[in-house]
Amino acid sequence: MMEDEDARTNLIVNYLPQSMSQDELRSLFSSVGDVESAKLIRDKVAGHSLGYGFVNFVNPSDAERAISTLNGLRLQSKTIKVSFARPSSDTIKDANLYISGLPRTLSQPDLEDMFTRFGHIINSRVLVDQASGLSRGVAFIRFDKRSEAEDAVKHLNGHTPPGCSEPITVKFAANPNQARNSQMMSQMYHGQSRRFGGPVHHQAQRFRFSPMSVDHMGGGGGVSGSASAGWCIFIYNLGQDADEAILWQMFGPFGAVVNVKVIRDFNTNKCKGFGFVTMTNYEEAAMAIHSLNGYRLGDKVLQVSFKTSKGHK
Repeated sequence: MMEDEDARTNLIVNYLPQSMSQDELRSLFSSVGDVESAKLIRDKVAGHSLGYGFVNFVNPSDAERAISTLNGLRLQSKTIKVSFARPSSDTIKDANLYISGLPRTLSQPDLEDMFTRFGHIINSRVLVDQASGLSRGVAFIRFDKRSEAEDAVKHLNGHTPPGCSEPITVKFAANPNQARNSQMMSQMYHGQSRRFGGPVHHQAQRFRFSPMSVDHMGGGGGVSGSASAGWCIFIYNLGQDADEAILWQMFGPFGAVVNVKVIRDFNTNKCKGFGFVTMTNYEEAAMAIHSLNGYRLGDKVLQVSFKTSKGHK
């Protein structure tokens, strides 16, 4: 059993900047959850970093989140790669389900109760309507193995589980690799997609836009105010040392992030206490706001809201 547990908490991190220390590796991953151990691999003779390391989390759910948050993060001139330290196997790929037609009153624990008999749930998410605080009747569940997810589809898709008044739809969530150019994304959101493809779910692909490259997107008619490019979120009460990487880490788990920006003091280059994040999909942006408003980062309590003016600044 121990080995199995280890397989779900132990990550390999590749393409680390040469100058990054073991302490820095640990502190980067500690921003996601409790780290049991972090080891930077060095040349045995000369002592310099070989550019990769291992991080072992206490909880499997944090390891999963570290992959979705930090894989593809740009550090200095490198784009780091974060993955499970076990060989990738087809048994664990594509085990993410999309569920619709759920009752509006259904909570996340209710959702997990409904699916738990099919296998080990790594994470789950109920999409919530920002205005009413009620569920939108849509959710995602990620199982540990694809076979478990297949079981859930077989037994629940088109069925009416206890507590539901109508049949629910359970299907595999679109895999970004197959779906980026197809209709799957837009149909997933029943026309919610508003001129841009639907979200790319917790895969490295959503970090195609790295924090370092946002400047090249052309400030002029840029991403900031226009709804067609996404939904702009305002974050207030950040600490002086906050940087773009922290915003990627906080908002990445909720969905596709297009752009992040920390507003800095021109003279000191310290954060002035606020920043902006642009997310592609309204529901995911609303979910991020709902979850992160009031979140304590260091000794500060964050205020997170949609940027009020929709106009082009």
